Amino acid sequence: MMLDIYAGNTALKALRDKGFKPDLFNTFLGASGGPKWFTLFGLDKYLFGEFFNDRKSELNLVGSSAGAFRAACFAQKDPVAAITRMAHSYAETVYSSKATRGEITEKAIDLLDYMLGENGAEEIINNPVFKAHFLVNKSRGLTASENKLALTLGLANSFVLNKIDRKLLRRQYQRFVFKAPSSQISIEDYCGFDTRYINLTRDNLKASLLASGSIPLVMEGIKDIPDAPKGMYRDGGIVDYHFDIKIKTKENNTTPPQGLILYPHFSAKPKAGWFDKNLKRSVLAQNYDNTVMLVPSDEFIASLPHGKIPDRTDFTSMAPDDRIRYWKTVLSATDQLAQALDQQISQLDKDKIKPII
Repeated sequence: MMLDIYAGNTALKALRDKGFKPDLFNTFLGASGGPKWFTLFGLDKYLFGEFFNDRKSELNLVGSSAGAFRAACFAQKDPVAAITRMAHSYAETVYSSKATRGEITEKAIDLLDYMLGENGAEEIINNPVFKAHFLVNKSRGLTASENKLALTLGLANSFVLNKIDRKLLRRQYQRFVFKAPSSQISIEDYCGFDTRYINLTRDNLKASLLASGSIPLVMEGIKDIPDAPKGMYRDGGIVDYHFDIKIKTKENNTTPPQGLILYPHFSAKPKAGWFDKNLKRSVLAQNYDNTVMLVPSDEFIASLPHGKIPDRTDFTSMAPDDRIRYWKTVLSATDQLAQALDQQISQLDKDKIKPII
């Protein structure tokens, strides 16, 4: 089995009653994780090239960091072409041996420009079906500094606060959702992070998207995004790494009936925020009640070169040619996941769907 399907209780009932149908879903999640996303490339092409291809009802695309970049691809006129540009551009990126934050940021801007092309921003903003949402964090205190020592101290403080209680991160970070102007979603968060919503415009789309992927100490923060309060904006994954939230509509403040969340993810055990990566803390089961997760199986991962999924350490642990060859092999291999999903959708074995958490 190349692909595992997980589902929360409500989602599992819907799948058992109605099968794996496109109109069951009203939200699509994309997590942070940098090149770990490469393991989902085949699924992304299949889902937006075939599964959702003829969709007429709205689908909310909610992403942080790499997930936000993917959302920006899916909301373009040709999502498969856009996600392919992004994948190959990222895979072929090469940094100097002692790359600065400035260099890495410039390479990210180049990737973003190539991914969006001439009309991508307009297509995202005006898409009547696929509604993009980029999660970004406005930093406070030392975490807003570009001084390396001050920022490091601020992040160390974040680590300690999060270990004590995730809610304490509210002192340092404020969630911003840069969204399609006609979007009606809102985020309910048991931690009570201050969440603000800003409409995407041609003036702020690139800056907000870049900010969503601006990893502290790796890239430069993005200052004073147009149409948003002045300040320093950083990676959306700091707070929303793999998500521990409820997504609702603003119209009635409830999840629409039978509106499920589709979440292709590289891990069966999501972590709420960036500082939770090495903690045992789990996400809340109720926040995944209406979620269907598509996860590459251990068997698939074992079949990849090096027996693992790509990650950012590959930039420093491998020679560029070796890394690029490895990453492109992974990208090609993920077509197997698309084939597996297509087969499972047409012959859904409901007994093999696994519970989330």
